[in-house]
Amino acid sequence: MGRRTTGQGQLFYAFALDEVVPSDHLVRKIDAVLDLSWVHDELAPYYSQTGRPSIDPELMLRMLILGYVFAIRSERQLCAEVQVNLAYRWFCRLTIEEAIPNHSVFSRARHERFRESDLLRSVFERIVADSIAAGLVSADGFSIDASLIAADVNKKKHVSSETAEWPDPVQASRAVREYIAVIDAAANQQGERKSGGGSHGGETRKVISETDPQATWTARKGIDTTFYYDANYLIDNRHGIIVDAEGTRANRREETAIAETMIARVMSRLGVKPHRLAGDTAYGTGRLLKWLVERGITPHVPVWDKSTRKDGKFSKADFTYDRERNVYICPAGRELTHSGVVDQGRILPYRASAFYCARCDLKPRCTTAASRKISRDIDEDVRDYVRSLDGTEAFEQSRVERKKVEMRFAHMKRIHKLDRLRLRGLTGAKDEVLLTALAQNLKRLATLTWQPMEPTLRAA
Repeated sequence: MGRRTTGQGQLFYAFALDEVVPSDHLVRKIDAVLDLSWVHDELAPYYSQTGRPSIDPELMLRMLILGYVFAIRSERQLCAEVQVNLAYRWFCRLTIEEAIPNHSVFSRARHERFRESDLLRSVFERIVADSIAAGLVSADGFSIDASLIAADVNKKKHVSSETAEWPDPVQASRAVREYIAVIDAAANQQGERKSGGGSHGGETRKVISETDPQATWTARKGIDTTFYYDANYLIDNRHGIIVDAEGTRANRREETAIAETMIARVMSRLGVKPHRLAGDTAYGTGRLLKWLVERGITPHVPVWDKSTRKDGKFSKADFTYDRERNVYICPAGRELTHSGVVDQGRILPYRASAFYCARCDLKPRCTTAASRKISRDIDEDVRDYVRSLDGTEAFEQSRVERKKVEMRFAHMKRIHKLDRLRLRGLTGAKDEVLLTALAQNLKRLATLTWQPMEPTLRAA
């Protein structure tokens, strides 16, 4: 039986980090596709020319990427892991003896220079550009969706928007200061003065978190009722590369608004335009569908339509639209005409004659009002075009491919542990969503393009 006879007090070692990191380790694959040499030039305007040198921003970025790739959710824990893990040290370009930065430097860099320069988005977009160059993005079809992520709050600590009293911004937390700044800016744009409490900027929400006021109180079937943010992903259907990501408040209206923003950003910054876009019914609004069609993008999206009646009365589908005369024909053969009024900027109401409705034998099956009204979206022609696509072979293909975005969300929550946010405020949600998408893309790019090779000693 052998027994070790040496201690750990050896003075000199012949040791090279590059020799102890396995050639197929994930950090090697990621390092082969990750180029951060441009970071110093990008951040140069945000650093002073005098004073003590700061922590290398490339080092902080590499450590942050490690944390999100390997689901290390605490920056304090991340520093401890890099301290003892040789593969992590190798990836961060640290020697065996170099000290690890204090965990507090990440918070300051994130809230100041990284956000001022929008550095995280720059890193994300360069990785997407590398994926495009590697042939992993086809732009034939994109899919879009949003997923709820719980905010880092105690759901019992909430107040009514009508009675909320916020502290002085100097004494408030960063998330509360961010909220006050946003609603004050909204109030200034509307020409209103701040009146205190929850009435800042015309705030209409009934329940607001005291800890993170920008999180949205959400009650939906099958989930815990608490405060949430939305993670929005736009992916390419070929390999599931996330071509854009954005954190927003959990709001259906914001989902459709950010869809336009993400698609426009991908087209302008990356020069990629999808031929078709797949999404669920939340994206089937007339406004978004028209926006897509005008840009030559075919919407493979179920149209948002709540016109079907469940009380046994005639639905909108039972009425025939006469395009030439711009009237609807009811089941009794009478006309419903449009007065020229546009409700809510989008809705065209068509009404039947009260005189004929009162004498109609079908009225009990039609309406209890004096006359029947039918609403038509101002972009109903586009909605009809999108309805005609439903059931086609291409539409069904998009429905199948759209499952890939659901898989991206599943990986985000199960593998990368982003089922609950760690950072607070909308900017914190944006950073976490972007960093997680960045990590997912890096793993996909590294896995699909990596070529095995013998490790070589890195020059000092």
